Amino acid sequence: MNIVFMGTPDFAVPSLKAIIENYGVKAVFTQPDRPKGRGKKLAMSAVKEEAIKHDVKIFQPEKLKNDIEAIEYLKNLKPDFIIVVAYGQILTKEILDIPKYACINLHASLLPKYRGSAPINWAIVNGETCSGNTTMLMDVGIDTGDMLLKDKVEISKDMTAGDLHDILMERGAKLLIDTISGFANGSIIPEKQANENTCHAPMLNKDLAKIDWNKSALDIHNMIRGLNPWPITFTTLDNQNMKIFESEVLGNEKENSIVGEIIDVSKNGLTVNCGKGTLLIKKVQFPNGKPLTIEQYLNGNEIKKNIILGM
Repeated sequence: MNIVFMGTPDFAVPSLKAIIENYGVKAVFTQPDRPKGRGKKLAMSAVKEEAIKHDVKIFQPEKLKNDIEAIEYLKNLKPDFIIVVAYGQILTKEILDIPKYACINLHASLLPKYRGSAPINWAIVNGETCSGNTTMLMDVGIDTGDMLLKDKVEISKDMTAGDLHDILMERGAKLLIDTISGFANGSIIPEKQANENTCHAPMLNKDLAKIDWNKSALDIHNMIRGLNPWPITFTTLDNQNMKIFESEVLGNEKENSIVGEIIDVSKNGLTVNCGKGTLLIKKVQFPNGKPLTIEQYLNGNEIKKNIILGM
């Protein structure tokens, strides 16, 4: 089968590997090398690194829709499928019309919920109890094409976005293989997406990560999980930013205590009064330090009760 793969981050790597192993890949399209880390050295995408291992031809257009040479190459390849997994560029109708069968996208949510760039994070921030992957036919909209196959995954109460990412990353590869074979043999019937009950999953930024202690303990706990491993929620303690990596929802809020107040300090964590309920902060990081459990941090540092955390 003649397949072109488009993808960029590590989420797309298992899918690329699976398609290479099952069908072969004629060409890979990925984002250009970008500056990374403190030294700002140019770094390859995870997909490019994997494509090099398999000696697959690589294209890295800054904007594919404007790259006449790359588009002509695609047309001359006459692919059966173009498979897209977190590529990071919008495909024009000209490109969508190239393959014999279809352009198929793997999207990390149970569509039509959570269309957009950060579906894994927002599902957890919003307290969903399940998520999954959907394969779909691509159209000119954003995650609006006809659905093909779905794979449901339960979200546990302590699962982080990083945990869910890794599960969906691996399971998505199998779903794509099943989708390609099923669509090619005609056993999959595309299903149109309803426009009701959709949620937008916008791109994340650091401004979202500051905690508002007026919210409920459950909402804050979900936010901590959903923004881990990036951008990581934070508050301020003694005029220092304190990132929070792990938490647990406790009981009711303490009467006569202020919202954001540390009402107990123990090796288990910091108990904080919230707008509704209390939250146990279990793992933190201060500037120039590494992530530590509260027990580890208290071995050489002190945190006092009745301090009010910043908002």
